[in-house]
Amino acid sequence: MGDHIGSYLKKHSEALVKDIGIEKAAALCGKSKATLGRYYSNDPENSDRFMPIDVVARLEAEAEFPHVTVALADLSGITVSWNEAKRNASEGNINSDVVALSQRFAMLMAEYHASIADGTISLNEAKRMLKEAQALQEVLLEVKLKLEEGTML
Repeated sequence: MGDHIGSYLKKHSEALVKDIGIEKAAALCGKSKATLGRYYSNDPENSDRFMPIDVVARLEAEAEFPHVTVALADLSGITVSWNEAKRNASEGNINSDVVALSQRFAMLMAEYHASIADGTISLNEAKRMLKEAQALQEVLLEVKLKLEEGTML
């Protein structure tokens, strides 16, 4: 496994464990704290040790965010939209979603304009733009789902 891929997965495995807390994570998956630590350790002796998928599933069920699932999707070039509040919900109509889509795009462009004013995009500016891009993506996904369902005006 490439060094980049391995370190990327380990970084997100660590974020998952820290999201829950190491004590609770160990109890949930039946692994020791030391074993969990080895799954995200960058030491050469642990370079080939990764969190088993059943452990990931148990921990992500309790976590605030699916850290490892999103990391795997990123590595595959897949986009995952995460919004706990909207899980399996289909509210509003296509018109309201198109308006929301336009508003979100305008917000992203405003953030971009403000960010490039000095000729560079700082880390914080990039994070704000990423947040707006993700919000835009969520609205676009809602539009897509409604169109696939055949929802009318």
